[in-house]
Amino acid sequence: MAAMHEDIDHILVSEGQLRQKVAELGATVSRDYAGKDLLLVSILKGAAVFMADLMRAVTIPCKIDFMVVSSYGGANTSTTGLVKIVKDLDEDLTGKDVLIVEDILDTGVTLSHLMPMLRLRHPASVEICAILSKPSRRKADVHPRYLGFEVPDEFVVGYGLDYDEKYRNLPYVGVLKPEIYSK
Repeated sequence: MAAMHEDIDHILVSEGQLRQKVAELGATVSRDYAGKDLLLVSILKGAAVFMADLMRAVTIPCKIDFMVVSSYGGANTSTTGLVKIVKDLDEDLTGKDVLIVEDILDTGVTLSHLMPMLRLRHPASVEICAILSKPSRRKADVHPRYLGFEVPDEFVVGYGLDYDEKYRNLPYVGVLKPEIYSK
């Protein structure tokens, strides 16, 4: 793990800050969805770490499901603009309050395509909970109902976010040194 830490230029969001924010988000989600049929939908792979922490912080009954939706390819560092559903949901959304759990809201292109598709499945509601947002990169009109942190337009990794499938297991969100992804 030491080698991974050496690839980080600086830490944007510490492990402690993440823990505190997830607890706050869990409490808010629990209050807002009390008495409702809540389904947390994790967008894999990046949101897996956040989803695990968030669902433990939610104190009301909820179900979980997973999707794999891609607008990136391989070691690319920017979106292609094309959205592909690699793995769809198993749950029927009819009447459920769906909360999409995302690692980072970047351009918004993926979610701007995904949300209308999910609404066609007759849920009671569809909202977004993102641990990170890069508003300066937004290309689509997508706004999370729940948000952890706004981050600058830098290449971030850790807490589920990766570069070429590496760094997901870092316990914080850090900025990757440019020489790592410029190789």
